[in-house]
Amino acid sequence: MSPGAQSVGFALFIFSVGYQAGPRFFDVLMEDGVKYFFLALVIALSGFSVAVLATKILQLEPGTSAGLLAGGLTSSPTLAAAQEAIRAGSVTPPGGLSADEIIGNITTGYAITYIFGLAGLIAIIKVLPGLLGIDLIKEAKELEGKASGGATASVTDITVRAYRVTNQEFTKIPVPKLREKYWDGVAVVRLQRDGELVTPGTVDYLQIGDEILILAGIEFFTDELKAIGEEITAEKYTPGLFDSAQVVVTNKKIVGKTLGELNLARTFGVFLVSVKRMRIEIKKNSQLKLRKGDILKVTGPAAHIDLMGQELGVVDRDVAETDMITFAFGIAAGVVLGLFSVKIGGVSVGLGSAGGLLTSGLIIGFLRSVRPTFGRLPDAARWIFMEFGLLIFMAGIGLRAGGDIIETFINAGPKLIIAGIMVTLIPVFLGYLFGRKVLKIPAVLLLGAITGSMTSGASLSVVTAAAESDVPALGYTGAYAFANVLLTVAGSIILLF
Repeated sequence: MSPGAQSVGFALFIFSVGYQAGPRFFDVLMEDGVKYFFLALVIALSGFSVAVLATKILQLEPGTSAGLLAGGLTSSPTLAAAQEAIRAGSVTPPGGLSADEIIGNITTGYAITYIFGLAGLIAIIKVLPGLLGIDLIKEAKELEGKASGGATASVTDITVRAYRVTNQEFTKIPVPKLREKYWDGVAVVRLQRDGELVTPGTVDYLQIGDEILILAGIEFFTDELKAIGEEITAEKYTPGLFDSAQVVVTNKKIVGKTLGELNLARTFGVFLVSVKRMRIEIKKNSQLKLRKGDILKVTGPAAHIDLMGQELGVVDRDVAETDMITFAFGIAAGVVLGLFSVKIGGVSVGLGSAGGLLTSGLIIGFLRSVRPTFGRLPDAARWIFMEFGLLIFMAGIGLRAGGDIIETFINAGPKLIIAGIMVTLIPVFLGYLFGRKVLKIPAVLLLGAITGSMTSGASLSVVTAAAESDVPALGYTGAYAFANVLLTVAGSIILLF
């Protein structure tokens, strides 16, 4: 594979990593952001130190430390950054070895240690709560708050139903009481009276013959509610009435407020379908505090969604389009930025390719969170660029270095396995102690944050399953952005030690 193709793959991958982390990375000073930053920093530094020391103590081949760090912490950006540093000449191969030999050592270290880095971390995360006597389910429930009103997990089965009022009892209850009892904060309700569609809040009492249109999750429609009258077809109401869109939170006045405080159904007349943070869907909860860059998927009248967008941030309906101009410019700017360097004590110091692309991606990702109409890169497109770029880059590296992998494994396999286990285990335990004793992060959030600091989505699934809650995902998203950036930088410089 040509070096040009590898460079394209590397650029796509690292830029996408930065773009993904941008919205959260620059919010480090908001709320618990500092805690997650320092947790990710401690785990990255401990993994970095263990990898360097293990390579020296066990007398492993030059370059192996980068593979140990990447594999032990399951971080592909670390691997790509280290290999690119050698391939581009940013780091001079030590001991008279060729670039291909160093890259082979990096690849071997990664391939051997990645298995335990993935499976071992899952096992540790699974048994750690039991060993420490932590009740994750109880902690998750306490954090969620038992008084979460009508909050539920993300709802996918949404339906529209209509009823004609025939029960005289419902005409005797004030509409505010009906709203409080049946649909407040849970459903979007519209009322048709005398052929005109009105908001229930503008009338005091229902009348016989009123037709009520309800948009809600399927579980909302209880037998008690159905007693209001006969169910009628909702088709005549629905054409053009309801729209679906994503609202990106950017308003500083909204950041920090809870879903319960906003009460979207009552305030804006829209139904909240899901909440995503750092592309992770998190549980809807009246206690959930919104952060900049959160994506709220809502359904309701188009005009109401637009009104909500004006208050919370920006409505993003064109979610399938990619801003290719900004994307291409961002990559080009990252490459150029990586070319600049300064002389310090006779040593040339610069960002390098990885640092330049990462910085460019971070900036554009952040600007996208501030102005969601700028630099649009849908999750699906970002995933393709990221994975396809890594695939091209790794394929080229593998073809060049694959011939030496078996020989290296035979000579140093056991040492690599031992070193990899240390690189995985030590950061987990240090991170847990630091997070609990110094940062005072609740255990259920901390375990999620540790999986984020080690960029392991598979381990996050284990924590959320054990907690029977999506609360750990909040910790994961808090640390993941910082970890990706820190570990990419670590990959670029580890071969200097």
